[in-house]
Amino acid sequence: MTLGQVFDPRRNALNAWRLLLAAEVMLWHCWPITNRLPPAATLQLLFSVGVDGFFAISGFLITRSWLDDPRLRDFLAARALRILPGYYVCLIVTAFAVAPLSVAIQGGSVGALLSSGAPLEYVAKNSAVAYVHLNIGATPGGVPHPGVWNGSLWSLVWEVACYLAVAAIGVAGLADRRWMSVAVLALAVVGAALVPPLTYPGQWTVAQLAVRSAIMFAAGAVVYQWKDVIPARWSLVAVCVVVVAAASRLPDYRVVAALPLAYAIIVSGALLRNRRLRLATDLSYGVYIYAFPVQQLLAVCGLARLPVAVFFLTALAATLPLAAASWWLIEKPSMALKRRLRRKWSAATTAERGHPATTAAR
Repeated sequence: MTLGQVFDPRRNALNAWRLLLAAEVMLWHCWPITNRLPPAATLQLLFSVGVDGFFAISGFLITRSWLDDPRLRDFLAARALRILPGYYVCLIVTAFAVAPLSVAIQGGSVGALLSSGAPLEYVAKNSAVAYVHLNIGATPGGVPHPGVWNGSLWSLVWEVACYLAVAAIGVAGLADRRWMSVAVLALAVVGAALVPPLTYPGQWTVAQLAVRSAIMFAAGAVVYQWKDVIPARWSLVAVCVVVVAAASRLPDYRVVAALPLAYAIIVSGALLRNRRLRLATDLSYGVYIYAFPVQQLLAVCGLARLPVAVFFLTALAATLPLAAASWWLIEKPSMALKRRLRRKWSAATTAERGHPATTAAR
């Protein structure tokens, strides 16, 4: 059977996969936040696979979203309401709750921080989704990885850039041309081969981040657009996992393994039939955006000396309630608003189209 035959948009394990990938990103961050490095053999995959998997799933689902409803206003509203409300609330919570709490724990003056304007500056300077202002005053300080409150948010501007690229391709009338996603993937692979690979530790350039995001998002788009000819088999998932693991020995595993990683995640998400893995509640975004501030707060509390596994489990337990609150109080209501707006706009469009015919009939 093909992927197109087995994939059910309402009955799949992609939400479970996204939660697992968010947890993987949190696990990776446990090393730099505690000033350690994982074993060299696992460094590239731990550093990369979580965010790369997110981009692959996004490429698959966002391409589907445009092709199912190629109306620019609906598309942009849906993307904005999924990303922005949770993002802005996270900025506010970090600036006006987490950072002051860290100051209080370390015996500083919370009032001095709040009156300094630094929390408001943090929110304002990061409000365009590009995460450019990393600290809030002198916080976080006294930790192994100082001066950065949320090392996860850098990827969101690239996610938005991919959304805008899909919209531009769609408006140009090329979204339903299957060669388009292949062409973008090929260009991204060439770009990845021409720029130095992302490394940790290291300084990252805009070009490196652009090709990383493009190659994985395009890989997901290719899987969606060719779903009617791509076979969906567990044996091929296993082969793809082996390819990804082997490619991790290369300077940039994505040049070889972007498509295998996208295939392994998306096809396994379609094939998994266990009802418990069909998560209606999507905590992945909340885990992704709140994990780093929680981990830094734990470091402020002196827990960075814990073994990495214990630190990770402690951070996960502390992050999940925030992720749940983000889902139930912010993200889910925003998605409900998205559906209401779509119905309203669809009704208005139908009425506008029907009015001339009604007038003519009279």
